[in-house]
Amino acid sequence: MSDKLMLLDTASLYFRAFYGVPDKVKSADGTSVNAARGLLDIIAKLVKLYEPTHIVACWDDDWRPQWRVDLIPSYKAHRVVELVPAGPDIEEVPDPLEAQLPIIREALRLLGIPIIGVAQHEADDVIGTLATRSTMPVDIVTGDRDLFQLVDNDRGIRVIYTARGMSNLEIVTDETVVKKYGVLPSQYADFATLRGDASDGLPGVAGVGDKTAATLLQAHGDIAGVRAAAEAGEGMSAGIRAKLLAASGYLDVAPTVVEVARGLDISCPSDPVRALDPAEADAATDLAERWNLGSSMDRAIAALGR
Repeated sequence: MSDKLMLLDTASLYFRAFYGVPDKVKSADGTSVNAARGLLDIIAKLVKLYEPTHIVACWDDDWRPQWRVDLIPSYKAHRVVELVPAGPDIEEVPDPLEAQLPIIREALRLLGIPIIGVAQHEADDVIGTLATRSTMPVDIVTGDRDLFQLVDNDRGIRVIYTARGMSNLEIVTDETVVKKYGVLPSQYADFATLRGDASDGLPGVAGVGDKTAATLLQAHGDIAGVRAAAEAGEGMSAGIRAKLLAASGYLDVAPTVVEVARGLDISCPSDPVRALDPAEADAATDLAERWNLGSSMDRAIAALGR
């Protein structure tokens, strides 16, 4: 079996599990465990379907980095419940999910799946760096379209897109992005910058939607080319030119916010997925019994040991 790295957008997956798995089964102390159980089942399914030899759980050490907020103050502002001047802002996370995060981290540790996060950066930035540096093909598992910018057929980097649910996984390749959006993956960050993204608090250029953004990038290559054409008054209508020129301040900073980091001080773990030894399996089973994770842990252990 050829080596393959699987990068998990962990928060995307545990949020999906939390909202997708009924909150009926709890631990003995009443703690909800639907997100933990659901995430373990997601991992078991992904491993069986796509057979990665290496897995990393990429973590949001800072889900709303200040350096991005400094550039665009509205960035993810609608999801903030408390501003923290000296650290990461508090994200709107339901209490029953928040209580499960330590359980999730411990379960991943006992399964031998490394968790990697970087201060002042999001999981997307960890994924961007590890995918860029990987010497093996990469599957990125996420429900976040922002990571389409990393897709690269030549390097074997694709996205396993979860937005339609775990029963309707979509493999996103160069062809997928071109067919759906009319731009190459390498242009996707500029496309998102131009059209905006309400889910991330990115305003975009007023009056520029998907079609116009794609048309501009098809004609001019990237945002730098689009702006140069607007300043020269060439290759676009007067109306679009006026909209781009009016958004010059936004376009000065937005590409830095939208583009994922690719140069963080981290490296790809060298240890492959493997079967747990008896002592490790016992520890994982003990955790499952303590928190009533049931057969979800058994399925994860079995999948990783294949």
